Amino acid sequence: MLKLLSSTSSRVHCLTTPTPSLRIKQEPNSVFYALGRLTGLTQRSPKNSFFRACFCSDSSNGSGSGSGSQPAVEVDEKGAESQSGSDSKASSAIVSTYPKPEDYLTVLALPLPHRPLFPGFYMPIYVKDPKLLAALQESRKRQAPYAGAFLLKDEPGTESSTSSETEKSVYDIKGKELFNRLHEVGTLAQISSIQGDQVILIGHRRLRITEMVSEDPLTVKVDHLKEKPYNKDDDVIKATSFEVISTLRDVLKTSSLWRDHVQTYSQHIGDFNFPRLADFGAAISGANKLQCQQVLEELDVYKRLQLTLELVKKEMEISKIQESIAKAIEEKISGEQRRYLLNEQLKAIKKELGLETDDKTALSAKFKERLEPNREKCPPHVLQVIEEELTKLQLLEASSSEFNVTRNYLDWLTVLPWGNYSDENFDVIRAQTILDEDHYGLTDVKERILEFIAVGKLRGTSQGKIICLSGPPGVGKTSIGRSIARALNRKFFRFSVGGLSDVAEIKGHRRTYIGAMPGKMVQCLKNVGTANPLVLIDEIDKLGRGHAGDPASALLELLDPEQNANFLDHYLDVPIDLSKVLFVCTANVLDNIPNPLLDRMEVIAIAGYIADEKMHIARDYLEKTAQETCGVKPEQVEVTDAALLGLIENYCREAGVRNLQKHIEKIYRKIALRLVREGSSNESVISGEVVQSAEAKAEVDETDQHAAANETAAEVESVGNSSHELKSESSVQTSDQPKDPKDATETEKLKETETSKAVEKVSVDASNLADFVGKPVFHAERIYDQTPVGVVMGLAWTAMGGSTLYIETTEVEQGEGKGALHVTGQLGDVMKESAQIAHTLARTILLEKEPANPFFANTKLHLHVPAGATPKDGPSAGCTMITSLLSLAMKMPVRKDLAMTGEVTLTGKILPIGGVKEKTIAARRSEVKTIIFPSANKRDYDELAPNVREGLDVHFVDDYSQIFNLAFDNNTGN
Repeated sequence: MLKLLSSTSSRVHCLTTPTPSLRIKQEPNSVFYALGRLTGLTQRSPKNSFFRACFCSDSSNGSGSGSGSQPAVEVDEKGAESQSGSDSKASSAIVSTYPKPEDYLTVLALPLPHRPLFPGFYMPIYVKDPKLLAALQESRKRQAPYAGAFLLKDEPGTESSTSSETEKSVYDIKGKELFNRLHEVGTLAQISSIQGDQVILIGHRRLRITEMVSEDPLTVKVDHLKEKPYNKDDDVIKATSFEVISTLRDVLKTSSLWRDHVQTYSQHIGDFNFPRLADFGAAISGANKLQCQQVLEELDVYKRLQLTLELVKKEMEISKIQESIAKAIEEKISGEQRRYLLNEQLKAIKKELGLETDDKTALSAKFKERLEPNREKCPPHVLQVIEEELTKLQLLEASSSEFNVTRNYLDWLTVLPWGNYSDENFDVIRAQTILDEDHYGLTDVKERILEFIAVGKLRGTSQGKIICLSGPPGVGKTSIGRSIARALNRKFFRFSVGGLSDVAEIKGHRRTYIGAMPGKMVQCLKNVGTANPLVLIDEIDKLGRGHAGDPASALLELLDPEQNANFLDHYLDVPIDLSKVLFVCTANVLDNIPNPLLDRMEVIAIAGYIADEKMHIARDYLEKTAQETCGVKPEQVEVTDAALLGLIENYCREAGVRNLQKHIEKIYRKIALRLVREGSSNESVISGEVVQSAEAKAEVDETDQHAAANETAAEVESVGNSSHELKSESSVQTSDQPKDPKDATETEKLKETETSKAVEKVSVDASNLADFVGKPVFHAERIYDQTPVGVVMGLAWTAMGGSTLYIETTEVEQGEGKGALHVTGQLGDVMKESAQIAHTLARTILLEKEPANPFFANTKLHLHVPAGATPKDGPSAGCTMITSLLSLAMKMPVRKDLAMTGEVTLTGKILPIGGVKEKTIAARRSEVKTIIFPSANKRDYDELAPNVREGLDVHFVDDYSQIFNLAFDNNTGN
């Protein structure tokens, strides 16, 4: 490799093997020693002056040639004179060459078919063209052993061919055709040695072809390229280079091929800079020739480092894959050999010792006995599998792992209720009674179950169905599942799929896995013992998705009436008939259920309960349950209707009744504590007075008995006025029968009677409700008694049911052309778009109503939706925003008892919305009398119960002009 040796412009050329005195001593771990040296490439001492000599591998002809693609690396040595003297004594002859390598502007062009040659690396090529080979030999003799090595482009329209075909085509291309097929950028290569038709090249510097000089052999003019200037202290370049080095370290741990490259390199490591690091990484990588050519053509050092980093990262991934493949194959082969050897040894040992295996006959008899009652009902394909597995069980050794797998498999196959169905209830009246006993309301759900029973009665048999109950938390979706099972006289099984991320929970594991089990449906059939249970799949909208698959997709087969007649569990691997199973799914939000799965289910929406319905549920269900749970008798407590209504309105506004149940239980727990405290204190007082009355009875004379009786009777009257004076009352009871021989029995009865009378009945009403459940949680949603200008009440749907919200608009500033709109209130993207549409449409309407009013053009407005901490989104606030803007523009307030909802278009059309029941309930709670709904929602409103619609004046509109007339033409309410 030809290189400048010192700053004194002395020029030498290393042609042979480097002297041993210049070799760096090989460390025991030379690979990591070399890479350790790489990290110090920016920390070299600037005060050291050194020669830069290029060393090659050993050459048979003494000219510095090497084999393969070994790197020629520069080393730095102090003392140019001593080095020159040392070299002159060695077998290597340093020959002065003129001119310099950079002076070669016309060179022979050598095509490279496979990979480009990088500076500092060897490459052997074969030259079949006699003229080109002769020209190379002549150049070497003239002490000008340089040529240009250029990568050959692929022929247009063809893929890269094999090695032999590529080389053959290279030698057939000559002249201008060859010139056009060469890449523009190549490498100035020193002709290290020529042995026959093999030429060893050493890369020096980058070249660019400028023009063709002669065709045979191809000679071209070139320009010598240099790297673009870069800052050696740049942190980004340093970080990139260190990442390349770090990746090289990782690759060396897995790839022996790379390790050989670096070991050779580490023998001569010396002057190592950022460009050479990039070339080194790209040269030894396994990247294709175009990627390597891209690195060769890149003159920006930072970009070149980035390209090299990508290549070595890919090599790292390939090395990992290679290692994992090799490891897997090795483990498989060694594991099978070891298992075979141990089994053979075990057989030989048992044969020598005469050990008997387990009683497999008894085990087979147990399975046959279990199957016998269901043999006639069992499908033929299942019977065939069971018979085959029983035969297989007899042939297996009891100690083998396959024996345990087969035994467990037979256990599951024989325990399932093949063809066993429970007798269903086809009595509609009885089913209606059972459903009403457990739940109030839920008319749609009950009606659907009664339809299911009626169809089954007419057909004489029932089929399975997939029903999905959707609604807010606490409305009774899960609890009604058990009631439905009781009404249908079916077995009940529930499992929750919330957060489920493993398909094996639904479809089961393969039997090849250790600890494999069937899926939930097979476990369900085993537990209930019938093939037509009611299966409640809870929280189906909260299915997870993980590395083990997508359970929602696995449920498609389970919940499809056309497919579940042949449901295939991975463990059983035989079809199971689930067509008789009634599936009831529960969900809070249907949007989270994938559409293909939702399409297979019959959805019944449960919107929630209004205050009247909650009152009935609290009286008929929750209160009785709380009394039984807390051990309080009905005669000991009185909870007034006012207290329950206050509890519902101020503490439990959500759509469900779960929170209401918690508060009622809280009230009864506090009542139980009060009763126990008062009862304990009264028992101690009564016990003491009974003893005193017994002593007084013994001392009273017969002549004074009447007087004593009169005296104690007078005390009884005072007891009626004060419930805490129990002493005199006890005396009356004991003195009424002074001569009764059954004093002991009467005393016990007296004690019980006085205890019950002493504890007063606890009354809970609106005045003392806060003593039991604390301060009210909710306050009135109505902020304004008199709606001001720019404020309009809207209706919203929430997960808790429905609520009212205000749209407030105020004026920020006025000025010519300052018309703008600013929105706040943590609004989502849909509501922000609705605000822009409302602003545009309001300007159009105001122009029609008041052409001379330039309010929107010259006024900056601020629209806010309280409360700011609650995220809000949805399209149904459009008409409310328009009304708020127009109210401010025309200085006209809207009616105070008016609420509205509806999505609006740019042309003023009102589009339908959702959550009609929830929004109607919210309007009633805020004492709204007039509601505006889109006309398309009239069908939804008509389906509401009469008690929900009672007292409301509802208007259905198609265009915003109708809302304008309702909101502004009648302002008498203000």
